[in-house]
Amino acid sequence: MAYTPKSELDARTAKFQALLAESELDGALIIQNADLYYFAGTTQQSHLYIPHDGAPLLMTRKSFPRARAESALDCVVPFSSPREVLGILQERGYALPKRMGMELDVLPANTFLSYREIFNGIELVDASPLIRKTRAVKSEYELAALRRAALIGEKTMRAMPNYLVEGISEIELAGKLEAIARGAGHQGSVKFRLWNNDMFYGHLMAGKSAAMPSYLSSPTGGPGLSPAFAQGSSKRKIRRGEPILFDYVFVTDGYIVDQTRIFAIGKLPDKLMRAHDAMIEIQNAVASAAKPGITGGELFQLAVNLARQHGYEENFGGLGSDRINFVGHGVGLELDEFPFLAKGHTMPLEIGMVIAIEPKVTFAKVGTVGIENTFVVTERGAKRISRGSDEIVIVKKTVRP
Repeated sequence: MAYTPKSELDARTAKFQALLAESELDGALIIQNADLYYFAGTTQQSHLYIPHDGAPLLMTRKSFPRARAESALDCVVPFSSPREVLGILQERGYALPKRMGMELDVLPANTFLSYREIFNGIELVDASPLIRKTRAVKSEYELAALRRAALIGEKTMRAMPNYLVEGISEIELAGKLEAIARGAGHQGSVKFRLWNNDMFYGHLMAGKSAAMPSYLSSPTGGPGLSPAFAQGSSKRKIRRGEPILFDYVFVTDGYIVDQTRIFAIGKLPDKLMRAHDAMIEIQNAVASAAKPGITGGELFQLAVNLARQHGYEENFGGLGSDRINFVGHGVGLELDEFPFLAKGHTMPLEIGMVIAIEPKVTFAKVGTVGIENTFVVTERGAKRISRGSDEIVIVKKTVRP
């Protein structure tokens, strides 16, 4: 089991504390699991106080022994209730904050109201933009974890032809491939920051299934198994001659690699092959342009312009009102991190940011083709982390054994 080293936690804290000082915040109280793991190296039930200057203090309810073992922070103490936080800070010699940051983008309203009463007299400020900005640029330690996740993705993608036969259902095929990923070390859970978005591994959908939109903030949706989880694989049987979208999220040690490949049994119509080639061209153009200083909005517009030149403007990113206005997004501990390669986004890219670039084109009642890979931003453009060929994989099997 990998534990985040103290040097890594210290560097992350220092970056965040600089932003706290710039924003005139005395400290931040962090309770969301992804942020806890990033700053403390544990997801045990805890409250982490990071002052604008000085050592962080991790207060843990359950399980305290595990938090002490998992976190390399110097100050880890037990507590029973958020009402004890201010007292513990005083006992440990911390000055009580006048302005304190919290993760107000993800904190439930009732919980926030409770904290506002507990921390009466302290101004509570949304520190989420600062947290997300800190997390956007990955360290070499994080990039190593992402490369391990990419190996799981490569192994799983390579296994597809072993199981893909005509007549197998989307959900059965998904289960076989998810077992490969899990056995290779996929943690299973995929974290979103956006409220009410969730995912189980990813999307495996064939033909018109991949053209069906859903509530998910994604260019593809799928029917799913029921309205209770209305996205992803269904019981529909896979047929020859239709595009099979394999869009999965591979996660190890918390870190996410997002990757899409297209498969088919027999062959695909030339129309779809040409569209797929165009999406690869768009991906490569966006990756080449993804240098420090360019904004996510500019990269999105570049992709849209290229899609228009190829004649796919009306199919790019979905159909009609269900089209999405992004061509990529940051990834890390969550699937929707900064920066967003989306319409109107002005955050400039920096060296070390990690982005998933996913140009896809959808044809009504036919399916979706396109590509997705995860990249790290460098001085010379985005360098690929995910692995394997971008080309459509044609499988020759035609019947189920």
